[in-house]
Amino acid sequence: MALDFSGQNLRGRNFKGQDLAGANFSYADIRGANFTNANLTGANFSYAKAGLQRRWAIFLVLVSWLLSGLSGLLWAVNGYLVSLIFNSRLENQIIGWTVLIVLIGFFFLTIRQGLAAGLGAGAFAGAFTVAFAVAFAVAVAGAFAGAGALAFAFAFAGAFAVAGAFAGAFAGAFAFAVAGAVAFAVAGTFAVAGAFAIAGAFAVVGTLFSIYISWQAIKGDQKHSLVRNIAIAFAATGGTSFRGANLTNADFTQATLKSTDLRNTILICSRWHKAKMLDRVRPGSTYLQYSQVRELLVTGQGQDKNFYRENLRGINLQKANLADASFIGTDLSEANLQDADLSRAKLKQTQLDGTDLTGATLTGAYIEDWGITNTTKLHGVRCEYVFMRLPTKEDPDPLRKPDNKQEIFADGDFADFIKPIFDTLDLYHNQGVDPRAIAIAFKNLAENHPEAELEIVAMEKRGDDKILLRAKTAAGSDKSQLSAEYFDDYNQLKALSQSQQLLLVEKDQRIISLENMVDTALKQPKFYTQGDTNMSDISGINIQDSSNVSGIAGNNSIANLGTISGNVSIALNQLPDATDAEKPGIKELLSQLQDAIVQSTYLSEEDKAEALEQVNTLAEAGKTPQESTKQKTAKTAITMLKGIFTGLPAVASLVEATNKLLPAISKLFGLG
Repeated sequence: MALDFSGQNLRGRNFKGQDLAGANFSYADIRGANFTNANLTGANFSYAKAGLQRRWAIFLVLVSWLLSGLSGLLWAVNGYLVSLIFNSRLENQIIGWTVLIVLIGFFFLTIRQGLAAGLGAGAFAGAFTVAFAVAFAVAVAGAFAGAGALAFAFAFAGAFAVAGAFAGAFAGAFAFAVAGAVAFAVAGTFAVAGAFAIAGAFAVVGTLFSIYISWQAIKGDQKHSLVRNIAIAFAATGGTSFRGANLTNADFTQATLKSTDLRNTILICSRWHKAKMLDRVRPGSTYLQYSQVRELLVTGQGQDKNFYRENLRGINLQKANLADASFIGTDLSEANLQDADLSRAKLKQTQLDGTDLTGATLTGAYIEDWGITNTTKLHGVRCEYVFMRLPTKEDPDPLRKPDNKQEIFADGDFADFIKPIFDTLDLYHNQGVDPRAIAIAFKNLAENHPEAELEIVAMEKRGDDKILLRAKTAAGSDKSQLSAEYFDDYNQLKALSQSQQLLLVEKDQRIISLENMVDTALKQPKFYTQGDTNMSDISGINIQDSSNVSGIAGNNSIANLGTISGNVSIALNQLPDATDAEKPGIKELLSQLQDAIVQSTYLSEEDKAEALEQVNTLAEAGKTPQESTKQKTAKTAITMLKGIFTGLPAVASLVEATNKLLPAISKLFGLG
C-alpha cells in the first residue's frame, strides 16, 4: 500500500534513496526535505510546499546583505582608484586613467553581452595593463607601488560586478537598498575632498549597475544567465532536494517549488500544471531549464510558440493548447500528448517514439518526416486532414491528405492511413548526398543485421540534393541503433575518395543497382512508381512488391541507360548556350561527350551508365563552374571518366573525342 504523508509537516525529513512509489505528499510541508535518489514514481505532490526552512532562509538573507555591503564598498574602492587621475604623480594618473577605461569597457561589454564576456575582457585588459605598469615602473622610480595598486584594482574589478549582481539577483530590492546605503555612506566619508567624491560617485554608479544586471537576470535575460544560475544554485542550498530522483508520472499540480533541486531527475510525464515559482528551481539539464517550456507546463498554453529542436523527451502536455506551434526537429519521444490540440502544428522531423497521442487533434498538422514508430499511440486521434510538407508562399497547402480538398478522414481513418510506415527505418540524407556511399552502407547494414530483414520500399527526393531512404524492418527492430550504425558507416564511406569506394564496390551488382536508383531519384524532379502504400505520390521512387536481394529491393528498369541519358539531357538543357558559336561552351562540349559515349561500340552498358553519370555531374557543376566546390567536383568526374576510358582501343572514336573534349572541359572549369 502506498504511503500517505498528505498534509504532514515533513520539514528537513530525510527520504534519501527510499522507495516511495505512489506515495501521497499532497498539501505536505516538504521544505528542506531530502528526496535524493528516491523512487517517487507516481507520487502525488499536489499543493505541497517545497523550498527552504526558515533558518536557512534567514542565513541566506544575511549572506545577501553581506554581499550587498561588500558590493558598495568595493565599488567605492574602485572609484578611489579612478580618482587617482587627479593625483600629482604621473604614474598614479596612468593608473587612474587605465582603470577608468577598463571599467567603461567592462560596463559596455557586460550590458551588451553579459557578465561572462565582461569579466573575460576585463581579465585580458587587466593582464595587459599590469604588464605595462610594471614596465613603466622600471623607468619611473617608485612606480612599483602603482603597479601593485593597479593589480589590486583588477583583482577587485571582477569581484565588484559578481558580488553586486549576485547579491541583487539573490536578495532582490531589499539587498539593493542596503547596497545603496553602504555606497552613500562611503561617499559621505570621502566627501572631504573632490577626489574622494569620485569614489562615492562610483559606489553609487556601481550599485546601480549591479541593480540593472540583477534585474535583467531575474527577468530571464539569457545574456545574464550566469548570474541567475549562480543565484538560484545558491538559493537552492538547503532547500528541498529531488536530485537524481525518479519522478516519472509524479504530480506537482499547484505545488510551491522555489529553492528546489531537480538536477539529474527523471521527469517522464511529470505534471506541473499551475505549479508556483517553477522558475526558481535548479533544473540542471532537464527540460525545465527552458523558460518557455516552464510557462507552457504551468499554463498549458503553447499556441504559436516555437520549440525548434528542443529536447522535450518525456514531457507531459496532456490537454495543452499547441495549435500552430512549431516542433520542427523537437524530441517528443515518450511524451504525454493525450487530448492535446496540435491543429496546424509543424511536426517536421519531430521524434514521437513511444509518444501517447490518444485523443489528440492533428487536423491541419504538417507531418513531413515525422518520427512515429510502432510504439506511438494514435488511438482516437481526431484528424480531418494533414499535410505531408511544410507550407510555402507558392504552395500553402502542400500534399494535402486526403488529396481531394472536399474530403476528410473519417473517425479512425487517419491511423489506418499512416499505419503502413510504422515499421520503416527512415534514413534522411541532407548534405552532399553520395549515392555510392549510400549503397555500400545500406548493403553493409543489411548483411550485419539479417534479423532486421531490411528491404528498401521507397526513395523520396527532398529539395535539390536531399533524399529520404525508407526501409521496411522486422517487428521489434531497434531503429535507433540501426540508424546510428548506418550513418556512422555512411559518413566514413563518404569521406573516401571515388577510387577507394570503387575498390569496395568492385563488380557487386547489388551495390551498383542501388547506387543507380539513388542517383536516378536525385536527378529526376519527379519519379513515381505506384505501390501499395499511400506514399506513392511523394516525390521520389516508391518500390513495392519488389524482390529483396540481400536486403536491397531491386527494380533495375528504373536505372536503365535511356533514363540516365535522359537525365543528362535535362541537366544540359539547363545550362546557357555559348555566346560565340565558334567557341563551344560547357553545354556544347558535354553534349558532344554524351553522344560519343552513347554511340560507342567498345563500352559495356554498365560503363556507359557510369560514364553518363559523370557527364551529368559535370553538367550540374557547370551551372556555377567558377565555384571552388564545383571545380573539385568537376575534377573528380573528369578523373573518373579517364579511368572508365582507360584500356579502350586507340582507334575507338570515343578515345579521339575525349582526348579533345576533356582538356577543353577542364579549361572551362579553370582546371588548366
